[in-house]
Amino acid sequence: MIQDFHNGHVVSETHKGITTIEFFHPQSNSLPRRLLEGLAHEIHAVGSDDDTRVIVLRSAGDKAFCAGAAFGELSTIENERKGFEFFRGFADVINALRVIPKLVIGRIQGKCVGGGVGLAAAVDYAIAVDAAEIRLSELSLGIGPFVIGPAVERKIGLSAFSQIAIDATMWRGADWARRKGLYAELHDSIEGMDESISRLANQLVHTSPKAMAELKRVLWRGTEHWDELLYQRAEISGKLVVGDDTKAAIEKIRTKVVREGKIM
Repeated sequence: MIQDFHNGHVVSETHKGITTIEFFHPQSNSLPRRLLEGLAHEIHAVGSDDDTRVIVLRSAGDKAFCAGAAFGELSTIENERKGFEFFRGFADVINALRVIPKLVIGRIQGKCVGGGVGLAAAVDYAIAVDAAEIRLSELSLGIGPFVIGPAVERKIGLSAFSQIAIDATMWRGADWARRKGLYAELHDSIEGMDESISRLANQLVHTSPKAMAELKRVLWRGTEHWDELLYQRAEISGKLVVGDDTKAAIEKIRTKVVREGKIM
């Protein structure tokens, strides 16, 4: 469990069988390697906790759900090995969500970019608000959504995944994401979203843990090779991120984010 309100945090809390895992970063809930490691660790720990029946994954605040990889850290990656180690963090989080025997509800209260879309795709049931637009910006940076790609494609299909992966500067509305299967539900307010999450979580608390574990195993059938696959994808991203064009693009975006304080 990481608690650092200046540099971000990962915290969890269990109440009557429902465990909420929350992550936070002051830059639009982006994810540096440190938080990715903490998030993967917390997911595994909670997933093996007998007191936990269902998990809610959320981020702090009422704006962006997750801006993806932390640009400040991306801009400092010096070599392919460091690049692999960083992107491996996203692989570890997705695989943690995949292998734990507990169902995970995603609370998507705002925009998702890059790895944030990957998180929304890797939960078992995503409930979002109308403002939860999505964008896969990786190709515009000279990288590509390689690590999160299998999770996103699994949820929305190859055609829809190719659309958002290729047109990397275009925002897609939350209704588009719901129609493609990324979001299970959309609500016009945070209050409505939270009511629905509470309803579903409390329903699942009274459901057989063995039945939910078996259902999850069936739902993730065919992904058993992802431990290897996502690491292979992390190697691709790790090589690309140290290219001159990519580093220049990342620095340009990072500077703009810092100057304007916006989610890119």
